[in-house]
Parts: sequence; structure tokens; C-alpha cells
Amino acid sequence: MWKSGCGCQGSRRGWKMPCPECGSSEVVEDSHYSQSHLVCTECGFLLTEGLLTTTRSEETFSQAVRYSESTAEVKKPCRNQIQGQKRVHDLCRILRVRPVVEDTASELYLKVYEHQSFLHVTLEKKEALVGCCVHISCRQHNWPLTLSTICSLLHVEPTLFSTVYQHLLKELRLDIPTLSLLDLVKTHCDGFNLFQNSASIPSQFLENKEKVVERAMQLVELASETWLVTGRHPVPIITAAAYLAWQSLLPGHRLKCSLGRFCKLVGVRQPPPASQRVKEMLDILVRLASQLAWLVPQQLDAKTVVKYTDDILRHRTLLLKQTLSLAWAENTNAQTDLSKQTEMGAGAEGGSGDGDGDGGESVPSLADHVGDEVSRQKRKTPVFLPPCLNQRKRKKACPEAEASLHTEPTTGEEEISDSEIEQYLRTPEEVAAFKAARAIL
Repeated sequence: MWKSGCGCQGSRRGWKMPCPECGSSEVVEDSHYSQSHLVCTECGFLLTEGLLTTTRSEETFSQAVRYSESTAEVKKPCRNQIQGQKRVHDLCRILRVRPVVEDTASELYLKVYEHQSFLHVTLEKKEALVGCCVHISCRQHNWPLTLSTICSLLHVEPTLFSTVYQHLLKELRLDIPTLSLLDLVKTHCDGFNLFQNSASIPSQFLENKEKVVERAMQLVELASETWLVTGRHPVPIITAAAYLAWQSLLPGHRLKCSLGRFCKLVGVRQPPPASQRVKEMLDILVRLASQLAWLVPQQLDAKTVVKYTDDILRHRTLLLKQTLSLAWAENTNAQTDLSKQTEMGAGAEGGSGDGDGDGGESVPSLADHVGDEVSRQKRKTPVFLPPCLNQRKRKKACPEAEASLHTEPTTGEEEISDSEIEQYLRTPEEVAAFKAARAIL
């Protein structure tokens, strides 16, 4: 508090309001500090304590405001926000996206950083927010980009990144367009080291980028037509397609190269399901190659069918039609033969049933043999189905069911407990309700 005897020298200005403490009109402007204060010379009361924190517009009219209100106009971004914006721009320049994509990602990051749901998150999640904003911006502007690419550039765990990404979409209610799988093939294959001359890569492994991408796109289209893409992650499928496309262009030197070595040569991490996708694609190629007339005398398998990938892809539409029509004809003929042989087996069993003795073992009927043969033929039929129908679910072990198999067979003469008998007894009210409901029906 200021006192009247403090000896301060101030200039008197036209201040109409009296001192609220003592009612005196002796109010002067003291310039002892860098900014002036209005002080009462009688009691030393400081009238304009908030003058140090006024806004620019209010300083002109000498209006006092609170500190929280004054700092809103000249608020500066924090260090983490500035660093995050810089990371967004650096990531966009690494990916070489268009300027409009970079601007959209920067605006989205500013909006997300000040959102209530992301104010008090960890630094790892804020780092993941940078990648989420860039990925969303790329998807909105039809720029193909995968989550795994962002995670590898930012060194963020994929599980953490996907969690933040889903949370961001839910909070901001963003509508992200679907990504074309064929466009993703070009983006995924752009960074392969096999398309660049290097001393560490053998000459027989180097290949033209355009040829590999074109054939990989054809293999991805074939996988889509045969239900291999349904419900699957795109990166393992693209990796498997690129691997088979690269092998088919020079099979003599590349058939012995494994998928793991191929991923090391191209400089990408091998996805765990990629080896399974390779087996499924080879299975499809073997099935289609069996329909080519000039390949019928040869015995094709997963190791040799890669040599004829060019012929298979060139005639894939016709081969798919032939394979499906052949499968349909085999199923129809098998069902017709099954119905005829079942009728013959039923007649034979009826004729031979009178001559059977009591003391002989049961002989399997003709219908059982026919059913086994038809089911065996159906399993060999090359039918293209979604993965959920091809892969049968494993039955879970049920201890109660296993225990019931080892119990003695039921004869109907077992004792019934009183509690079980009470379940079958009905009260007169239940009997009357049952008769009334039966009459209505």
C-alpha cells in the first residue's frame, strides 16, 4: 500500500472518480515504475492496480482490466506447440506432398492441439498426433499413404498410433475417404532399394521399377477377384504381390531368394502375414495355370508356377471363368450321382436286410461310401471363397461335453431327484393358462 508520506512525485490528471478508500479527490498519476499508476495521496490507496496488464486498446482509454483478460490478446504458442508444427512441416517435406496437403495438416494440428481431449496427453501421444494430422490430410487430398509408413518415420508404436488416430476421428468427427489399393501399390514400391543402383545389391536382383509396379498391380487385382483381399491388411498383400512380381521377371536367378531376404534387400520390414499371403497367391496361380492348354502336360507346383505368371495374368479373365464353370459343373454332377447312388443303396439295403444275422458286425452301407467320395471331391474342387469360409474355425474344447462322452449310456431307468421332478409338475393356475392359450391358438 502507498502512504501519504512516501514522498512520491506525481502529476495530476483529470481523474473524476474519488478514492474509494477515503473519498478524497487527491488522486495523482505516479510514474515511479515503468508504467504509471493512479494513487491517492491522502491514504496511499492504489486505484489502478490492473493498469500494468491492460490490453492495447484499453491502454489508450486508461481502462483497468484483470490479468487473465489482458493476456488473451497477446498470447503466444507454447514450446511444444511450436515444435509440433515444425514436425508437421518436416514430415510433409520428407514425404514430398503438395503444399495444399502441408497447409491442411498444419491447420488440423493447431485445431487438435487446442482441443480439450488432447490438452493433457503425454508427449508420445502428441508426437503421434503429428503423424495422424499428416495422414488425415493426405487421405483427404487423395494422396496414398499407409499408417506403417508414418510409424516408421516417427518411431511410434503402431498400437499407440492407431489408438490416437481412432480417438482423433471420433472427437473431431472427420470423414476419411477410402484409399484405393492400386494407388497404394505405387506408393509402397517407390522406396524399394532394388530400383536403385547400389554396390551392396547384386546385379541380377536389380529391376526396373515400372515393370515391378505394373505386374504387382495385376497380381493385386487377381487377389481381389479371388477374395484374398477381403478383410485383410493391405501391406502384407502388396508385399507378397511385389515379391512374386519381382521373381517372375527373372525367375532363373530369383526363385531361390526367400521373402525375408527380399524384404532386407528392398529395405522394408517383413509383415508377419506376408508369407501366408504368398502361399495363397501361389495356390491361386497353380489353380489357374492348370487351365492353360500348353501347361497341362507339365506338373506345376508353387516353385515352378512363378515362371508362367505372365501367361496367367494375360489370360486371367478367361481362366477365372473356366475355373469357376468347371467347379460348378463338378458340384452339379457330384450331387446328381449322389442322389442316384443313394437310391440304389437304399434299395440294396432293403433287399439284404432280411438275410442279415443277429451275430454279425455292421457293414457300412453304399450311401456312406458315396457320401465320403463326394465330400472328398468337393474338398478338391477349386472354388474361390472369402477367407472366413475357407478357414474353418477350431472348435473350443468343452470339458462338460468331453465328460459326457465317458459316462454310461442312458437307459431310462435312472433315479430322478425330487428337485428335477418338481420342474415337470404344474400348478392348477399354469394348467388353466396353458389351456386358455391353446384354445386361442
